[in-house]
Amino acid sequence: MTPKVTKAIFPVAGLGTRFLPATKSIPKEIMTLVDRPLIQYAIDEARAAGIEEFIFVTSRGKSALEDYFDRAPELEAALEAKGKHALLDELHKTDMPSGAIAYVRQAEPLGLGHAVWCARRMVGPDEPVAVLLPDDVIAAERPCLRQMIDAYEGTGGSMVAAMEVTREMTSAYGILDIEEDMSRLVSVRGMVEKPRPEDAPSNLAVIGRYILSPHVMRSLDSQKPGAGGEIQLTDAIAAEIAAGRPVHGVRFEGQRFDCGSKAGFLQATVAFGLARDELRDEFQAFLADVTSSRLAAQ
Repeated sequence: MTPKVTKAIFPVAGLGTRFLPATKSIPKEIMTLVDRPLIQYAIDEARAAGIEEFIFVTSRGKSALEDYFDRAPELEAALEAKGKHALLDELHKTDMPSGAIAYVRQAEPLGLGHAVWCARRMVGPDEPVAVLLPDDVIAAERPCLRQMIDAYEGTGGSMVAAMEVTREMTSAYGILDIEEDMSRLVSVRGMVEKPRPEDAPSNLAVIGRYILSPHVMRSLDSQKPGAGGEIQLTDAIAAEIAAGRPVHGVRFEGQRFDCGSKAGFLQATVAFGLARDELRDEFQAFLADVTSSRLAAQ
């Protein structure tokens, strides 16, 4: 029987330098996309996939992130007193049960593989674990991690979320070397971190969702720095393949937004804003007006 995935790691130790000066005092993960912080989208996706325990790999200066998931009794009391029950319901959606969240510090920024390894003591030696990167926000009718877990239940092993990118963009991603293409599911015979376009084995890129077998965490114990001088998670997953253990990629259904970049964050803001019934008409009219004004100016 395939072990159930009930724990997830959220690497949130980064400095968010691409969003300075905002991230001088605000962790990037609680910057708001419409009216929810980035981390809330990742948490909601994990919850919808059946995740029960949430492990945050943080760093110095992330106390606001920890406070976000705490109760706010004064705010709750004020909303209750003013009869703002709809807002109170929205606030309660951010509540997390006591003991469901754990925090561990990454003392040095040594890469994604190192960040995941920092959580090793919170994952049992025989437990699979999910990893979600909050920078990658995925709009999907069926949450991306839920799609992956459904596929994982039939394959076991390790799994990554994957999407097609242009050949020119392969140098920005971990790229899959495909052994067998089964439409939405592919079996993987290799992974290359940020290859030059001419060296890329495919254009199927890994994005920020993973299901890791227990062997991956053990492999991270002995990983050496790879691309960029960092400990790469893809190298540990590649070691799984070399050991003959199964690794699969899932072409997820949905649209991924790279909210680690300013352009991606703005694109996500537009997409998620237009998806909201109470915002759509006014926002759409505004965008149409801005677009027509720019065209007229040209």
